[in-house]
Amino acid sequence: MKVADMHCDTIYEILRKKEQGQAISLRSNEGHVDLLRMKRGQYLIQNFALFVELGRDGDPWERVCALFRCYQEEMEQNRDMIAPVLRFTDIAENEAAGKMSAMLTVEEGAVCGGDLDKLHALYRMGVRMITLTWNYENEIGFPNFLPKLRQEMKTAREHWKSCEPGNPEEEEKRQAAQAAFDAYFHTPNRTAGLTEKGKELVAEMERLGMIPDVSHLSDGGFYDVLEVTSKPFVASHSNARAVSPSVRNLTDDMIRRLSERGGVTGLNFCADFLEERPIGQENPGTIEAVVRHAKHIVSVGGIEVLGLGSDFDGIGTHGELPGAESMGRLWEALHGAGFTEGALDKVFCENVLRVYRDTL
Repeated sequence: MKVADMHCDTIYEILRKKEQGQAISLRSNEGHVDLLRMKRGQYLIQNFALFVELGRDGDPWERVCALFRCYQEEMEQNRDMIAPVLRFTDIAENEAAGKMSAMLTVEEGAVCGGDLDKLHALYRMGVRMITLTWNYENEIGFPNFLPKLRQEMKTAREHWKSCEPGNPEEEEKRQAAQAAFDAYFHTPNRTAGLTEKGKELVAEMERLGMIPDVSHLSDGGFYDVLEVTSKPFVASHSNARAVSPSVRNLTDDMIRRLSERGGVTGLNFCADFLEERPIGQENPGTIEAVVRHAKHIVSVGGIEVLGLGSDFDGIGTHGELPGAESMGRLWEALHGAGFTEGALDKVFCENVLRVYRDTL
């Protein structure tokens, strides 16, 4: 078994905790991902996202640069175990030297501010994949969560919190809150996609050898990326909407189109994207739900379209897949569900490596 995981938010968590004065290291920590557990879990390559939340993290460019410095420090301090990837051949060279590989990515295209010079600067830093949007509109395009419904959902959440547990007289308020949640998570943005500047940036990414990542992007944006690119792209951490209706997951048509392009979608371990529960009901996450998504994605797009995108350190701890040490457990569950070892080699590593070979 070799593991290639297309998305984690570990660098963001490390910097956040360092800024709080906590002692933390990529080598060993209490989060979801560290190098010692990756080594035991037979990781070949981990994508480390520089995640910036608009409206909370200050100036997006300054924040992504701070995250990059944190990443650099961790790479230098742990150069005996891991090394960056700037081109496809680096992966094999690192493996031959007994090291795991790290690919630098950005989660939130707004860090560029629509500026091609900043995109080029990210490339020089070593960024080889960009999640075009997070949950907010930016200069590149639009997310799949609709702003109007987000505010209604937040208001409904406050109303739900004020409900007295077990009070039947407040059932109507609870139902209204659930309806607002469902509208927010189930209503995709089918019209607003990439901006004209976004199309220009995505085309330039492909020219440079940077992979567009459509996780979080609107449905309209997915098809715009399909139109303005010719090489494979990815949904680094997205599941199947037919299995669980969150707009963060891909429709069957998207899965087919992604497969036809030679791209990959990475299984996301976020419990709420795997299987929805009513508001207030605990949702720890199960391996069985991950297996359901995997089987559906393969049935729609074929074995070549499926990879891993755990979203570790960016989600709540999954009840049965709590961290990097859990990948063997997922392998066994998928094998027990009928995936052959050859198929699992593709899902866990080979499909992602194929995309990197064809794009970097």
